[in-house]
Amino acid sequence: MQVVLATHNAHKVGELRDILAPQLPGIDVLGYDGPEPVENGVSFAENALIKARAAAAHTGLPAIADDSGICVDVLGGSPGIFSARWAGPARDDGENLRLLLWQLSDLADEHRAGNFTCVAALALPDGREDAVTGVWPGRVLRQPSGAGGFGYDPIFQPDGYAGSAADLSREEKNRVSHRARAFAQLVPILTRLAPAP
Repeated sequence: MQVVLATHNAHKVGELRDILAPQLPGIDVLGYDGPEPVENGVSFAENALIKARAAAAHTGLPAIADDSGICVDVLGGSPGIFSARWAGPARDDGENLRLLLWQLSDLADEHRAGNFTCVAALALPDGREDAVTGVWPGRVLRQPSGAGGFGYDPIFQPDGYAGSAADLSREEKNRVSHRARAFAQLVPILTRLAPAP
């Protein structure tokens, strides 16, 4: 059976394949090269489902999508769904990270709590769908750390870790991240809704 990952983000494709492949033996996880839908939802769940539905309709295959971002408590959960465009429409990871650090620059460590949130969605061509949420709690560091990861990883310190998400090995991150937590819940749903022949 084939499943398409409804994202054009090469980092996400690699990460999701790493997360899903060991859990879905016999399922071929494909990249997506179709049109990118307008993400005009007002929540992670709405945007994830928009992407999954569009990919399922375009390919005729079961489609998996995620919408995720960093949510900072003192900012009322922002950047949230606007994480990728926090510093503007260019979706520049470095600019997004610098803006968030500047916005929190005067805050004491106890006020820098937040989390990475991921909603993983599955849409099947016959209209069946589901969405699940994974949350990775932590706090925003004062400066970037680590050479791995992408996006806000260098400034996010997960609870229970001394460094940032970018300090973790790829394997470790893929075991404990918000995406890992969401997709761990999606795997049995995918298996139930679209069992391998």
